[in-house]
Amino acid sequence: MEASTRISTPTTLSFEPNTDKIKRNLLKKGVFPTPKTVHTLRKKEIQKFNRKSKKIEDKPFSESEKQEISEQSHFNTITREYKAITKVFKAKNDKKGENLMVGKPWERLERIGLRELASGSKEYGGEKLKGEALVELSEILAERNRDDKHWLLDEDIEEGYWMETNDGRKISKKREIGDAEAIQFLVKRLSAMDLTMRDWKFSKLMKQSGLHFTERHLLKIIEGLGAVGSWRNALSVVEWVYNRDEYKHQKSRFVYTKLLAVLGKARKPTEALHIFNLMREDCRIYPDMAAYRCISVTLGQAGLVKKLMNVIECMRQKPSKKLKNMRSRDWDPCLEPDVVVYNAVLNACVPSHQWKAVSWVMEEMRKLSLKPNGATYGLAMEVMLRSGKYDLVHKFFEKMRKSGTAPKAITYKVLVRAFWEEGKVNEAVEAVRDMERRGVVGTASVYYELACCLCKNGRWIDAMVEVEKLKKLHLTKPLEVAFTGMITSCMDGGHVNDCISVFEEMNKHCSPNTGTINAMLKAYGRNDMFAKAKELFEKTKEMESSRNTHISGFDSSLTLDAYTYSSILEASAKAHQWEYFEYVYKEMTLFGYQLDQNKHAWLLVEASKAGKGHLMEHAFDLILEAGEIPHLSFFTEMVCHATAQHNYRRAVNLVNSMAHASFHVSEKQWTEIFMGCQDRIGKGGLQNLFYELCNSDIVSETTISNLMRSLQLICGITSAAESLGSTVSSNVTPDRLPSDEEREAFPIDMVDHVDSGLISDSPSCVVNRERNTSFTGKPDSPQDGVALSVPDVGVDYNSSTSTFSGNSQDYIDNTLDSLTSHLDDSRGSDLPQASEILKEWREARNKDVR
Repeated sequence: MEASTRISTPTTLSFEPNTDKIKRNLLKKGVFPTPKTVHTLRKKEIQKFNRKSKKIEDKPFSESEKQEISEQSHFNTITREYKAITKVFKAKNDKKGENLMVGKPWERLERIGLRELASGSKEYGGEKLKGEALVELSEILAERNRDDKHWLLDEDIEEGYWMETNDGRKISKKREIGDAEAIQFLVKRLSAMDLTMRDWKFSKLMKQSGLHFTERHLLKIIEGLGAVGSWRNALSVVEWVYNRDEYKHQKSRFVYTKLLAVLGKARKPTEALHIFNLMREDCRIYPDMAAYRCISVTLGQAGLVKKLMNVIECMRQKPSKKLKNMRSRDWDPCLEPDVVVYNAVLNACVPSHQWKAVSWVMEEMRKLSLKPNGATYGLAMEVMLRSGKYDLVHKFFEKMRKSGTAPKAITYKVLVRAFWEEGKVNEAVEAVRDMERRGVVGTASVYYELACCLCKNGRWIDAMVEVEKLKKLHLTKPLEVAFTGMITSCMDGGHVNDCISVFEEMNKHCSPNTGTINAMLKAYGRNDMFAKAKELFEKTKEMESSRNTHISGFDSSLTLDAYTYSSILEASAKAHQWEYFEYVYKEMTLFGYQLDQNKHAWLLVEASKAGKGHLMEHAFDLILEAGEIPHLSFFTEMVCHATAQHNYRRAVNLVNSMAHASFHVSEKQWTEIFMGCQDRIGKGGLQNLFYELCNSDIVSETTISNLMRSLQLICGITSAAESLGSTVSSNVTPDRLPSDEEREAFPIDMVDHVDSGLISDSPSCVVNRERNTSFTGKPDSPQDGVALSVPDVGVDYNSSTSTFSGNSQDYIDNTLDSLTSHLDDSRGSDLPQASEILKEWREARNKDVR
């Protein structure tokens, strides 16, 4: 019975083919082992094994086979039991931190000992690295990202939805909650995310709130989003709700009016005007007086006068086309503007200085029997102030007092500013004192304007009295801003010593900020006080590096910005301290700042003239890397710099770049530029630049044409027609321009003695390279080490007589003979003289002309 049980055991054993061996066999045969192929072969191996097993079961086993099968079955049983025990021990030892049980029952003790020693070390042993605490790392990352990314992970899980209330409690969404908590949850989540209506997260969040979006709920949501400045989400909420089928017939005028108010608070006139136009297309949400006020205030703050006047016309007219959901034909939406709308018109006229519109507004309000209020008179005074009509400022102020309207502090601010610009300092002081006598509580802006007015007129000590009053008020801006404005006013008034005094007095009240440092550096730089500017700049750098104490002991958070560096660079340039200029520029570049080329291009131009051309090259490359076009002065200075360094090829490339950049430089401007560089570029350098331009491919642009004419004028190069005379045929053109070797052989100083040249009037000089031949009629080639090509520069000849005119013939003959005077007599006896060479060349030239 026992034997039969053991024999029947193999039939219950499962067979599992070796998939790795199957893959290797396929690769040897050049077949890629795809999963489908491996699965098919594995299935065939199992079927093959089953067939063999069935055959074995059918035939009787011998005693040796029965014993082998029994031992195999026993071994498999022991193996399974060992694996189960090992798994349990491993789990227990992992919790306790003890060593794992190693070894196998059929292994010798020596191997077990070695394995225990190898696995006992937890530190780095040279071959294996220490295991990382991935669990702890994941906990740290989860804690760091829990606040801002938690909703991306948790809310996608369908099992647990949680909402957070105002008191920090988390409640399940499956449980019923109040509408107020759901609204707060929605406002909090929307304001924390930058989502649009098209984002699936936005739709999911709106649906998860479980709200029925009634008019009351939407008003609270929009109000909450507007309070935190999230106007985009407020716009998306309204659009998403009213685009759904269940809400598209429930649009509310009050919701859209609230949305207009939110957009106006965010200073978004374009979006507000779009919502306003949507309201005018639907009868149910057609704008009422509240909506007209919202859009008028928004457009008035943006200074859009024309669009605001269109809104007023819409108020007074019926819709020009049939609207949606029209109730009846007798419906009349026409309205008349009120004081708020007209005040918005005045507000829109302030930036555009349309002072004549004030009279129109006053007349319209009189027709409608509307009484102007304090804001109306104040805005009218502001318009007149910006337009420079100071007499009308005082006129409206008197009208305001006669009408019985009490002036406010902001009205006195406009009045003080008007007196300041008129130069009436005492009257400005008296206006503020009148304000105080009337019991009007002054604002910080009133005392700030008066303090700056006194500083500009050299009365900084009196201004400090106003600063003491300013300190007692609730400041909307830091006190540092007031001192910075006072320093700037002293600088504008030309009182440099007062700037220093106010800066020293400032240290007793507050710590200077970056704006104050920039103002002082600008004041020092404009008044040739480089030493003080350098000292202040270095102290500011020390304070920025330490960030511990200020000059006078106050805490400071000063940071150098681009304006700080540009101010000290301007001071260095005006003092001609170019070494320090280079030092500051390098430091500025290392900190990632860059000069504004529209404002400070002249600094680098002056530095280049002083020998710091590499700074301009660096700035030029930075501007090109940023995808911008460098300033025109950069190009002109770099052309002069390249010409001074005899790098004419680079100068030509720069000129071509100027033409491609569509810069226009007149002939007069080119002449002034080159005349200003006489100390760096001689007449010879300009002539070499002219030759290089003629020998190069240049762009046919007006700028280059003006450059060529300017060079001809400065160098005294005449036209070819004037050089050749009246009898010269029109088809005779110079063979070529002098080469580099010829320029070296014939110095420019020598050419200056020649009366004429062969340069045509055209800026793109005609160069015929094919006719570039020597006296033998062959292309230029040296014979016995002597260059035989003769330059055409300065030669004045008559084509009919084939003789040289004037004394220029003798001068050129002597010059040409001097070229061959260095040759040995034994070698030179067979060579013709230079005058003979020129004679043969002239005769051959005349034959070609005929």
